[in-house]
Amino acid sequence: MDLSSSAIFPNDFAALLFDMDGTLLNSMAVVERVWGAWALRNGIDPARLMKTVHGVRAADVIRKLGLPVDPERGARDLAAVEIADVEGVVEIPGAIAFLGSLPPERWAIVTSAPLELATRRLAAAGIPVPRHMVTGEDVTIGKPDPQGYRLAAERLGVRAEDCLVFEDAPAGILAGRAAGAEIVVITGAHAAAGETPHVSFAHYAEIEVRLGGSGRLSLHRRPDEPRIGEAKRV
Repeated sequence: MDLSSSAIFPNDFAALLFDMDGTLLNSMAVVERVWGAWALRNGIDPARLMKTVHGVRAADVIRKLGLPVDPERGARDLAAVEIADVEGVVEIPGAIAFLGSLPPERWAIVTSAPLELATRRLAAAGIPVPRHMVTGEDVTIGKPDPQGYRLAAERLGVRAEDCLVFEDAPAGILAGRAAGAEIVVITGAHAAAGETPHVSFAHYAEIEVRLGGSGRLSLHRRPDEPRIGEAKRV
C-alpha cells in the first residue's frame, strides 16, 4: 500500500494551529445558554445573535451590535458566567488522541476566548493546555484579523505560511487564510462554516499526522477509517 497516497495536502507543515471552541471542543450548549439569555436581556433575537458569535471575541460581538453597553465590561461579565458554566463541554471526537500524537513544540491554540475561560473549557473537555496558546487577550485585533495566527506561529518559531490551521467558523477561516496558512475545517460542533470550500471533517477519527524525516508534519487520511464529512477543497 502506498501510504503517500493518503496525504490530504501535497505539502507538509512546520506546525499545526488550532482554534478551540468548535474545533477542539464542543461548547455549543454553554454558548447557547449564556449568549441566549444575554440576547433576551438586551432585546436581541437569540437565533440571529448566534450567527455572529462563532470565532469572534465577545467584546467585538457586542461592539458591532451598537448597544448602550460597554463592550469590554459586557465581555467580562459574559466570560464570568461562561467560566462558571461548563456543563456539556466535551471534546470533538478524537481531538485528545490527535493532539497527543503531535510533538508538543509543534502545535498551538489560537482562541478568541480569554485565558481563564480557555483553560476552564480545556480542562472540562479533558484537553491538555498546550505549551503555547494565544488568547483574545493577547491580540489587539481579533479574528478575522490574522494577528492571532501570526503570533502563534512566531511563538513556535515558524512562519504562519508554513502552518496548517484547524478552524470551525468563518471568522477564523478568514484569519487563517489571511495569515497565509492552509485550512482544515472541523464541522462536528455546528454548521456555521458548512459551505466552506476547504477540506473539512466532522471530527478527528479520520485523520492522522505523520512526522517526516525532514521534521515536518503531513496530514493523512487514516487507512482504516471510512471517509465521512469531507468537503471539496481549493
